[in-house]
Amino acid sequence: MRDMMGMMGKIKELQANMERMQSELETLEVTGSAGGGLVSVTMNAKGTIRKVAIDPSLMKADEKEIVEDLIVAASADARAKSEKLVEEKAKALTGGLPLPPGMKLF
Repeated sequence: MRDMMGMMGKIKELQANMERMQSELETLEVTGSAGGGLVSVTMNAKGTIRKVAIDPSLMKADEKEIVEDLIVAASADARAKSEKLVEEKAKALTGGLPLPPGMKLF
């Protein structure tokens, strides 16, 4: 019975930590880039894009498709960095609690 009470306490603690982490993810930012840094996208760790920066050298009418492709690539780079950050935070959060393989908390 003592083990069950301890487990319930761990679950409540984990839940509180997860709520704190969700709030923290709103403020953590990552930046992805493409085209050798000509385009960069900054987003929070939840995937909301906050800023797009485009080098002025790309601002030519005939390079519109290139810029669009670079924005998509920079967004994907930022998303990958965001997912890695969330994974690291979740791993630190659940360090003492075994989770089934493939289970994601976020």
